[in-house]
Amino acid sequence: MPWIAAGTAVAYTSGLMLLNEAWYKDSPRSSFHWFNDAHEWKQLDKAGHAWGSFHLSRLGVDVLRAAGVSEKKAVWYGGAVGFAMLTPIEYFDGRSPTYGASLSDIAANATGSLLVIGQQLAWQELRIVPKYSFHRTRYAAFRPNLLGNGLAEEMLKDYNGHTYWLSVDVAKFLPASSSYPKWLNVAPGYGAEEMVYNDPDSNRAAGFHAYRQYYLSVDLNWKAIPTQSKFLKSTFYVLSIFKFPAPALEYNRRQGWKAHALYF
Repeated sequence: MPWIAAGTAVAYTSGLMLLNEAWYKDSPRSSFHWFNDAHEWKQLDKAGHAWGSFHLSRLGVDVLRAAGVSEKKAVWYGGAVGFAMLTPIEYFDGRSPTYGASLSDIAANATGSLLVIGQQLAWQELRIVPKYSFHRTRYAAFRPNLLGNGLAEEMLKDYNGHTYWLSVDVAKFLPASSSYPKWLNVAPGYGAEEMVYNDPDSNRAAGFHAYRQYYLSVDLNWKAIPTQSKFLKSTFYVLSIFKFPAPALEYNRRQGWKAHALYF
């Protein structure tokens, strides 16, 4: 296991440096402090924390299993990786005068890790996988310093374009004799729009009225595609982080029900 620990440490340190460069580079520093941001961004940022923590924990479990670590240790130690790697980022937020360390972020990190551990303990596999999709919106142009300037930054910062899904492997819940296609998952999703300011009162004062969006779609189960290629298996593993573009049904309080022929 030493090589695993060393590789993880290098990757984690590099990731923190990249995050600091992308998010905090031009920000002033303050003394460490806490801030309650649970009411902001319609909780899309919390969904992002849970999503990131889940997939880091998923990777942690799979790496430890491949290294021959016992099943119990692989699930518990690997499953804790997401929480352990994302929670120290709160230190950066806690040193930023415009943010602050967030207990609700920490709770979201824990949720992602526990979703991995719970499923592994219950089913020895993952049947419900959080996924992310993104589309560009007009709102980033109002505050590019906060919501991102260009596609790469907007994918990280513009919560208006974020949608988070729970991709359910329906076939795993049915009898083995079922004819349901193993490659077809069902995915409820959640998003929100018209969020230009993180604080709801400031957002309304500027004339923006944020609203939630609820989706139902289908998703591609990459794990169900048979292949002996290690390259394709690795590619499918990475692609399973993201929701596959597909038709979707949306409900929101503004327009009611909406159908999307293809939703990202």
